[in-house]
Amino acid sequence: QICLSLVKLLFYLAHSPLGSIALLDFQPRQFVMVDGNLKVTDMDDASTEELSCKEDNDCTLDFPTKSFPLQCSAVGKCKGINEKKNLFNAYRYFFTYLLPHSAPPALRPFLSDILNATGDLRYGINETLKAFEKVLHLYKSGLYLQKRPLLLKDYISLKGFRTVEGEDYKCWPSYSHLGCLLSVHSAEEAAAICNSQSQCQSFIITQQRTWTGRPLASFQSSLTDLIPDANAVVYIKRSASSGKRL
Repeated sequence: QICLSLVKLLFYLAHSPLGSIALLDFQPRQFVMVDGNLKVTDMDDASTEELSCKEDNDCTLDFPTKSFPLQCSAVGKCKGINEKKNLFNAYRYFFTYLLPHSAPPALRPFLSDILNATGDLRYGINETLKAFEKVLHLYKSGLYLQKRPLLLKDYISLKGFRTVEGEDYKCWPSYSHLGCLLSVHSAEEAAAICNSQSQCQSFIITQQRTWTGRPLASFQSSLTDLIPDANAVVYIKRSASSGKRL
């Protein structure tokens, strides 16, 4: 969410009515999340000036660990230098820390492609935004889910009940520090996650939603007390429920 919001902001800066705007003091502390959107807190160090040049050799974009040769345009300006400066700073301050983590395994290659392409400045801001929106579409639609055996049949569903909330086993990246609370596309995906975790014996699809509209599923290691809830369904592994009275 943070990276996509940042890319949308940089897309606007690259195509602003004032021209391409560079953030000269590009640091994480310069940004804040407001209602799910990343905002710049200080525009004092923003600039619409692009480096003047006479030839391509005048247009090297230097960073502490990398340098990028750019082209000198017909009007004597280093072509796209503000846009590329913002994008590489987004890569080194945000993408490298946030993109490799927490995505479903099937989506990680797409994020790795974005990371590598922006790290080498092979992508401009237009291509980067398009790549992010593709990943978001796959994530929200569930199209990233590979065809696999249906696992939900291995679970007993108890409608009208939910489990008592409490501290349970931890997983990563959980939305709760008390237990294992993960975003899922469907109960079928939740069953696959539960099967992949040796501690998991049951799960419930909660009423909570993430910023993408996906529900959160709570995974649990034991059959705790059930309490009535007309809107809830508890899914329990058949192997866990065998020999127990439900």
